[in-house]
Amino acid sequence: MDLVLGSTVEVKKPHPCGGKEFTLTRVGMDVKLKCATCGREVMLPRKKAEKAIKKVLTVPEEANPGV
Repeated sequence: MDLVLGSTVEVKKPHPCGGKEFTLTRVGMDVKLKCATCGREVMLPRKKAEKAIKKVLTVPEEANPGV
């Protein structure tokens, strides 16, 4: 899965606050997700984060300049 910094993603299991949309704030061996509803941040190993992400909703413009 191609994870891009600043992308908005939807996860399979909702956050305890009820939100399912997160923003990627760190991408590497670990992935940091920021909840769009409450603003809390969650850090997961990349493999677990890729399993948890259902779909990518938006990708920042600077990530795909040729499109």
